[in-house]
Amino acid sequence: MKKPYLLLSLLMAMTSGVAHADDAAILQSLHKLGLKQTEIQPSPLRGMKTVLSDSGVLYVSDDGKYFIQGPLYNVSGSQPVNVTNQLLDKKVEALKSDMIVYKAPKEQHVITVFTDITCGYCRKMHSQIADYNALGITVRYLAFPREGLGGEVEKEMKSIWCAADRNKVFDEAMKGAKPQPVSCNLDLARQYRLGILYGIQGTPAILLQNGTLIPGYQGPQALKTFLDSQKSASE
Repeated sequence: MKKPYLLLSLLMAMTSGVAHADDAAILQSLHKLGLKQTEIQPSPLRGMKTVLSDSGVLYVSDDGKYFIQGPLYNVSGSQPVNVTNQLLDKKVEALKSDMIVYKAPKEQHVITVFTDITCGYCRKMHSQIADYNALGITVRYLAFPREGLGGEVEKEMKSIWCAADRNKVFDEAMKGAKPQPVSCNLDLARQYRLGILYGIQGTPAILLQNGTLIPGYQGPQALKTFLDSQKSASE
């Protein structure tokens, strides 16, 4: 990963002397890149806009001539802050009702895990769900079928998310059982596309409450130690 200050310097150099324009210029440039599903938002950088796309988060100059793909860091505080991931927090909470949740009785931390039922390390992580919960870690699952949308894995995961008892069917699927086909109006693609915005390429991907994304499996005690250290650093 490039050092945050180098990324910021590059962005500022790209935006100097750029004339302001409306979003039409940005949309035209995005169309040239073949990006169809886009959402344009303000950016913390002068002369730039934030674009949420089906290829991830982009920062695009107002005239549409220059773009760079995140993450963007704010290094003004004691520790670097991933501004890109913080922007996506609202989208995570918008999917709260779609999550499969395993709540810790004595909750100290909440993590959101993008998972795939065919992923070996995802299954290993879920086999230890009681241990995470016992350590005060609430685990919330979102679906991220690694093969993409429209495949057999997505169909099976949608059946899980549409089941009357999601947790029970999810538990069984993580042990290798094939879920019974069930349909509903839940849009599983929203979960997958959110993972794309975070730049996720594999599972499990663990999202912390402060916007930090941890790629890959983390054992219960190791994760608890890291979460405690993150919490202490923010206090």
